Amino acid sequence: MKKVFTALNLAQEQIEELDSRLLKRTLRATQSPCDVNAIVGDRKLKAFCSNDYLGLANHPELIKTLAQGAEKYGVGSGASHLISGHSAAHALLEDKLATFQKEHIPQARALFFSTGYLANLAAITGLIRLAPPKGASIYSAKLNHASLIDGVRLASAQSSASVSLFDHTDLSSLIEQLSLDSKALKLIVTDGVFSMDGDLAPVRELLKIAEQYDALLLVDDAHGFGVLGKSGHGILEQENIHSDRIIYIGTLGKAAGVSGAFICAQDTFIEWLIQKGRPYIYSTATPPAIAHALLKSLEIIESDEGARRRTQLSQLINMWRDEMVFTSWQKVPSCTPIQPVVLGSNANALLAAKLLDEAGYWIPAIRPPTVPVGSARLRITFSANHSLEDLQKLMKTLNSIEQTVIEQASS
Repeated sequence: MKKVFTALNLAQEQIEELDSRLLKRTLRATQSPCDVNAIVGDRKLKAFCSNDYLGLANHPELIKTLAQGAEKYGVGSGASHLISGHSAAHALLEDKLATFQKEHIPQARALFFSTGYLANLAAITGLIRLAPPKGASIYSAKLNHASLIDGVRLASAQSSASVSLFDHTDLSSLIEQLSLDSKALKLIVTDGVFSMDGDLAPVRELLKIAEQYDALLLVDDAHGFGVLGKSGHGILEQENIHSDRIIYIGTLGKAAGVSGAFICAQDTFIEWLIQKGRPYIYSTATPPAIAHALLKSLEIIESDEGARRRTQLSQLINMWRDEMVFTSWQKVPSCTPIQPVVLGSNANALLAAKLLDEAGYWIPAIRPPTVPVGSARLRITFSANHSLEDLQKLMKTLNSIEQTVIEQASS
């Protein structure tokens, strides 16, 4: 008789349980480059769900530059940065990324990672190792991205650092807790742009609090880099912030259109992370060709073309804010390309996503645990490649679908 495979049975049962709660996730494979016009399976869909905010992921200049990078550097790095994988292309990219923040972080230096997830893990766990055991406190915004949450959890497990959560819309509890904290190292951790609501962290106020209570401020600007600020340098540029207490994280697979992420901070902090940032030390370096392509992406972000693309985003955001009206769904307007529409139940969000798909739009339902229970939503995102006509057609479709969902929910 075949032995019962307990772990397999547990996995099957729990997947079925997720499905019964309308929380099971599925993969969809695209047949086309990342752009507003997507081919999913054998269907053409207008995508309003990508983080390719500036529309650079399929930019001909980036495609050309990536191919040139592969010709020059090959397709792999072969080792971690500290062995033999650190290319001249990586060094040039890090220097350029540092110049983006030099007006905001004294002695700025950057460190390039293959993903934003790894950058956040490295930054949080590495910085906490500056403190003696049980000598650190972490203050994390409640709505932070999963990578920040996991970085905080791992840092706490490794060092016994205390962890407190705060509401980024009401900083009174953060101030109260910090006023009682006498630990050697205090780290405030926040998203710059909150990815599910699109609102901005109060970075200026957080910096004042960090200065008052001698804390570091880590800002993950994954959804702000390339979009915010006159030159697209991100939230520090937009808020005109200058401090050596800032640990800035930027993502390069969203508005920058390619792949990877970086940490930018005062030189000494970066040197420490090279020594103690385990995700950096023990990961194979990103292919140099990617770094080479990113240099062209940064050039576009700072150029007149980048400014025009940000202007197009602003026009889309303003049209949505001024013209989109729902009967019962909750519009959560923001000043960023992220524009959520909260439907509440998982069933309503899934039905709306299905009806949108049938109408030719790709906007997946976002459900717990990505968002709080009872706040399932459509996370609509704009790209500079969307036209105003694209948005007008989407708004008309959404109004029609809202009525259908309301009718089916009440029947």
